[in-house]
Amino acid sequence: MAGKIKILNSESFNDFIGKGNVVVDFYADWCGPCKVMAPHFEKASEEIEEVKFAKVDVDNNQELAMRFGVMSIPTTIFFKNKEQVDRYTGAMRFEDIKERVEKSF
Repeated sequence: MAGKIKILNSESFNDFIGKGNVVVDFYADWCGPCKVMAPHFEKASEEIEEVKFAKVDVDNNQELAMRFGVMSIPTTIFFKNKEQVDRYTGAMRFEDIKERVEKSF
């Protein structure tokens, strides 16, 4: 993963989502739909300027997945100043991510 996507863990998560608009992809390396969504999430991180993008590997961060009730992956959660404002479970295309960003923020 290049550029603008931050890989988060339990130590870095709260600070990263604390201020501004943030989109977090909860994923796993073995997850087929996660792999399908990855290039779309990457494109969104490069083209949508006013939002920070991050990923959380649920296998390595089970406590974060439990905290946010992530039962299926990929699950994408939209945060505004640390508050969850939207979420979507399942793979999304770039257009879907962009639409939800516009609706959420």
